[in-house]
Amino acid sequence: MFGRRSNESGAPRRTLQQPAAAPAGAVAEAKTGTAAKNTAAAAAPPKPEPVEAQRKHSEEYYDVKTTVFNALIDTIDLTQLAKLEAAAAREEIRDIVSEIIQLKNVVMSIAEQEELLEDICNDVLGYGPLEPLLARDDIADIMVNGAAATFIEVGGKVQKTSVRFADNAQLMNICQRIVSQVGRRVDESSPICDARLPDGSRVNVIAPPLAIDGPALTIRKFKKDRLTLEQLVKFGSISPAGKTLLEIIGRVRCNIVVSGGTGSGKTTLLNCMSAPIDSDERIITCEDSAELQLQQPHVVRLETRPPNLEGEGQITMRDLVKNCLRMRPERIIVGEVRGPEAFDLLQAMNTGHDGSMGTLHANSPREAISRMESMIMMGGFALPTKTIREMITGSVDIIVQASRLRDGSRKITHITEVVGMEGEVVTLQNLMVFEITGEDANGKIVGRHRSTGIARPRFWERAEYYGETDRLSAALASAEVRDKHGNTMGEENA
Repeated sequence: MFGRRSNESGAPRRTLQQPAAAPAGAVAEAKTGTAAKNTAAAAAPPKPEPVEAQRKHSEEYYDVKTTVFNALIDTIDLTQLAKLEAAAAREEIRDIVSEIIQLKNVVMSIAEQEELLEDICNDVLGYGPLEPLLARDDIADIMVNGAAATFIEVGGKVQKTSVRFADNAQLMNICQRIVSQVGRRVDESSPICDARLPDGSRVNVIAPPLAIDGPALTIRKFKKDRLTLEQLVKFGSISPAGKTLLEIIGRVRCNIVVSGGTGSGKTTLLNCMSAPIDSDERIITCEDSAELQLQQPHVVRLETRPPNLEGEGQITMRDLVKNCLRMRPERIIVGEVRGPEAFDLLQAMNTGHDGSMGTLHANSPREAISRMESMIMMGGFALPTKTIREMITGSVDIIVQASRLRDGSRKITHITEVVGMEGEVVTLQNLMVFEITGEDANGKIVGRHRSTGIARPRFWERAEYYGETDRLSAALASAEVRDKHGNTMGEENA
């Protein structure tokens, strides 16, 4: 059988954890009993308290798995296996494992045998015990705290799973396999690493000696199907009028900053807001780990690079943003603004690259302005505070605030316009806000998105230029909420 190791080959024994043994990006493709169980688990509503979310196995199961796996490694030639397509390699492994189970007279039920086959295939070709979790589209985050503890986030709530690794060495080798696919490394000399999976999911690894209880792996999963603004309306993250307002803002080339806390959905929202961009525009994206999933045909994706073993060759976000300006961009999209690159992005927004976008960490639109100030000062720019604020007001048109509420839901809480300066204070005005009105019997927050009564936003002339004033007026008017006397419940500024 092709892929078997011949007795005369003399090939050295190689363990499954070597990154070279697995084809890059090989992920489980067969729908098995495991996937069916996971689908059933995905349909069940999450419980508020942490629960065991995956199948449990006895120690005997793991002992049998180790025995069969070691026999497989003695039997199969991994160098030949690596030349096969993922589906063919998976079938080859399943055939050999089935023969090993028969030869060793292992007593297992059909269901257990199927799970064992799938687990061993995942160990050799994929990401081991992580594969069932990666296959579920309802999981937002996977958090591995050493070999024995794995948690997931479903529906905004964290749940403990029964997923476990053989030991920290297996977990570490899976981490190395993931990061090596994007040309990065993680080891004792470089124990912190940001990487991504082939589908764009964000990966962070921190290894011993910094992580005391074993490697800590965090995966921010991306859904297989890219979310749209229409789907955000169905989820209640934004109202139909708010969706129209966001579409107009993107269409008329306003410079946008998406602000929010960790896990609030900033990158997802940035993806959604890129949809109205015309297909003939040249877009250049700059990211630490490539996550954005733009659908336009003319997109150039750039990614930062960490230093090598000698501490050289690092390419920072600021280097990428600077280089963007020499690439004839029509829009620049920065995945996340964390430092001095804020200055270069603001310069780009103010020098003919209208419609540029970026995200940053902040808890309110007002705080987003302060964060931009701080990041510019981090770059060592000896500029007066007033000058920096004037640069911000001259560059940023709209701040979209995303928040994760206490019930785990994600909402767009503010669509705020940067109006200008009054003395040394930046003036903001909210166009639309999310107003909490209570909570239902299940503890879910109930609220509404309402217009603040601003009939002619600052970007009205820009909307007029693009022929969007009618839609803009209708969206703002339809979102107005009136009190019992018929007066608009407005709000002058942020």
